[in-house]
Amino acid sequence: MKPTNLTSRAARWSAKHRRIAILGWIAFVVLSIVIGGAVGTQNIADEDQGNGDSRQAERTLASAGFPEDQSEQVLIQARGDQRFSDPAFRAAIADVESRLSDTAHVAEIRSPLDHAGSGLVSSDERSALVGFELRATDDQGAQRVEAPLATVAEAQRAHPELRIEEVGDASVEKAFGDSLEKDFQRAEFLSLPITLLILVVAFGAMVAAGIPLVLALTAVAATLGLLGPISQLIPVDEAINSVVLLIGLAVGVDYSLFYLRRERAERKAGRSNEQALEIAAATSGRAVLVSGLTVMIAMAGMFLTGNSTFISFAVGTIVVVAVAVLGSLTVLPAVLSKLGDRVDRGRIPFLRRLQRADGESRVWSAILDRVLRRPLVATVLATAALVTLAIPALHMDTKEPGPQGLPKDLAVVQTYDRVQEAFPGAPLPAVVVFEADDVHSAEVRGAVRELGRQALATGLMNDPIDVTANPDGDVGVVSIPMVGSGTDAQSLRALTALREDLIPATLGQVDGVTAYVTGETAGSEDFDAQMSSTAPLVFAFVLGLAFVLLMATFRSIVIAAKAIVLNLLSVGAAYGVLVWTFQDGHGESLLGFESVGGITSWLPLFLFVLLFGLSMDYHVFILSRIREAYDGGMSTRDAVAHGIKSTAGVVTSAAVVMIAVFSVFGTLGALDFKQMGVGLAVAVLIDATIVRAVLLPAAMTLLGDRNWYLPSWLGWLPTVGREPEPDGAAA
Repeated sequence: MKPTNLTSRAARWSAKHRRIAILGWIAFVVLSIVIGGAVGTQNIADEDQGNGDSRQAERTLASAGFPEDQSEQVLIQARGDQRFSDPAFRAAIADVESRLSDTAHVAEIRSPLDHAGSGLVSSDERSALVGFELRATDDQGAQRVEAPLATVAEAQRAHPELRIEEVGDASVEKAFGDSLEKDFQRAEFLSLPITLLILVVAFGAMVAAGIPLVLALTAVAATLGLLGPISQLIPVDEAINSVVLLIGLAVGVDYSLFYLRRERAERKAGRSNEQALEIAAATSGRAVLVSGLTVMIAMAGMFLTGNSTFISFAVGTIVVVAVAVLGSLTVLPAVLSKLGDRVDRGRIPFLRRLQRADGESRVWSAILDRVLRRPLVATVLATAALVTLAIPALHMDTKEPGPQGLPKDLAVVQTYDRVQEAFPGAPLPAVVVFEADDVHSAEVRGAVRELGRQALATGLMNDPIDVTANPDGDVGVVSIPMVGSGTDAQSLRALTALREDLIPATLGQVDGVTAYVTGETAGSEDFDAQMSSTAPLVFAFVLGLAFVLLMATFRSIVIAAKAIVLNLLSVGAAYGVLVWTFQDGHGESLLGFESVGGITSWLPLFLFVLLFGLSMDYHVFILSRIREAYDGGMSTRDAVAHGIKSTAGVVTSAAVVMIAVFSVFGTLGALDFKQMGVGLAVAVLIDATIVRAVLLPAAMTLLGDRNWYLPSWLGWLPTVGREPEPDGAAA
């Protein structure tokens, strides 16, 4: 075999200059980490995270000079028959206020004792709220809130007959941050040994199993370092490290696995170390390159959303995939050239005996034989199964879970639920931000009073309505609690009434006044509106470019079209399972969550681009082997059988790695991460079984030689690399 494509030339150079390749990779990783640590990571500012009207409101607030405080509330609630009018109840409130007044960073205490009828006492008089401001910026809140939390805990011990608990922006942030940190530490602790165990089973040798994991981890480390300087230009979301770890570990292991398994197969077929490496580079290496480009194209679609979080996710995933591809095509062949057959050191005899000499899977071979005997039946049954799984997706409802999506075992979440029940809408009010020449003018103040009056008259909004102004007097804020949970139908009706009726009829009638609405409900609604307008662009971009790339790679319009259809079926089935499990609540007891009646707003689009890219790993790898066999003289039917059987083992191993990693993330307490982990795991499972092992070979068998149809007028299309010319090479 005389490979002449880009990946084979890269491998040949790396093998010849392996010392430079290996030390260069180590230097690249270390330098990336050092630079990233020196530069630091710039996170997206809070005011830039939203969309539409709510983002404009947040930007106005950020530039208005308001004190950078965070609002907290202390709930004083009866455990028995106590009421607000009872002297002991009122004495407890006074004690809480006195303790808070002596606590660091606490200011502007709002007392239910001094504000009768302000909404700080519940309608049944069993609950009262003491509000205060925490003098802290966003990055200080989680630390500074410890002092008032300790104070409230002391008050609770002093008044055991009452429930005294704190909730607010900073306390929720601290509790959730601590919980999430523990969850991610556990996820990382579990995912690495699980991945290594799967690789040991796949290779039957410790050295071979360790190579993909080391390459993936170094790719992740380098990416996290590179994101430092990149983030100075494109700020990143705080969750970017988790996304990079999740994707980097999955693709890094997969790419190395494809490459290494092919190289080992060629050695078993009698090739020399050099020949085996070049064949693996020209075939599996090329598949890795195409797969990586497809994933990056899919990720680039998120740039079209206009959402800063999605854009940062796109940057992180594109960089980690690019680094993983670079490592797979350079340092990996250098390491394999250096090790030679020593890559099989640390053999585990029992596992080695389980592997077939030809590398084919007994189970998948048996399934495939039956599929190829009755391809039409297999196509119909597999398509029906995928469509059935996808049906629940037709009633998908997206929403931002907010505090409802936080782990229910957190004390602060339980407190939030109690406040929400006693004071509907108080924890998540609508925030009206308005600009005026003078917010203290009689006309503006009158409009604000009228806004409050009309808001209460709708029955969709409640007290306490708070009004504040910035030091310059040109920006005002009206906080209005709304009925509902914050993202349910009641809250949305209240938001619509506020935006479309109340504000235009009050503040909108004052010349020179411009008003915006933000808050949990407004942010969720604006995000959904943004996604509705940009999602078609993302879908068209991803599908269109992927189609062109696949058509150029395999020189077939049919292969490209079929790949798009199969991936859409796979994604649709994953959506359906996600809706059935989380929106309809059928997985609550098994997965430990409470359904909020919808799917996290950002997840469907994120899953689409990610799943579309990741599923192409298997598709390109399998099709490359099929095309290689077909070009070597096999009929389409035989090439399909050979390609599927010879790749089933490595595809299964790669899929199990992804499923294991994603499933670990599905155990996290936060609902959005749980949905992401389960959705990705289910999608990969469906893709690697029903789609790749049944529907793909059945459809290709039915189409026969028409699989390779390319109109003559498209013959000018360039290929991604150049196909090697087989010279008796083992498939």
